[in-house]
Amino acid sequence: MFIDTHCHFDFPPFTDFLADSINKIRQANIVGLIIPAVSANYFETVLQLTNNHHEIYAALGLHPIYQHTMADLELLTNIVKTKPKKLVAIGEIGLDCYDLSIDWQQQLLFFRSQLTIAKQFDLPVLIHSRKAHDIMYRELHKANLPCCGVIHGFSGSYQQAIQFVKLGYYIGVGGVISYERANKTRNTIAQLPLDSLVLETDAPDMPLSGRQGQVNRPEYITEVFKILTQLRTESPDHILNTILTNTLTLFSRINRIKI
Repeated sequence: MFIDTHCHFDFPPFTDFLADSINKIRQANIVGLIIPAVSANYFETVLQLTNNHHEIYAALGLHPIYQHTMADLELLTNIVKTKPKKLVAIGEIGLDCYDLSIDWQQQLLFFRSQLTIAKQFDLPVLIHSRKAHDIMYRELHKANLPCCGVIHGFSGSYQQAIQFVKLGYYIGVGGVISYERANKTRNTIAQLPLDSLVLETDAPDMPLSGRQGQVNRPEYITEVFKILTQLRTESPDHILNTILTNTLTLFSRINRIKI
């Protein structure tokens, strides 16, 4: 059984062919799939998908590379207050230092505000951190969230990763490890404690090696897992069981719902 902790299943490659997309994740033994919203425009779609499909769970958040308003932040707060049954996290939220055209002060404002929401409602966070790991560490350390969350799409150093792990955060393992040239990331994932890892695809983004230019899909999580077993020394069964336990521990609302 697999749980994809980060898949943009609310995007057209999947919603335009929804029945087929659902069938494919079931064939891949994906028993849970978390959709992180990227803007307020997607909140309703994400929640509707969770209501219609038992495998799907929601994370609601305002992504740093999108434009947002204070009204969007207020809407997020008001929805979280209603405690939707299948809302399991705040995300995708974070900081992005790669695109210098994005207003930095606005990023910080929305990120810190959403950390406050997560803390208030005891929800984990799905973190986007691009070229921002050191700043991110300081922000998360200061926020001191009780539920922590996932550093999504991690591609930093072992030293950076272990800092997040010591804070209580999990490291999202996705298609990056399929690229042999990504030695730093592959070595980091090989060395980190197994109980700090969760699986993700970031579909339709982050294609695996050999699939460049193609739509990434959640069912490719089986390929990510296979590569992970090649990087680790533990048995595949132990890796799978540990990662499933990690995921259910972090996203406790999935654990309380029969899957």
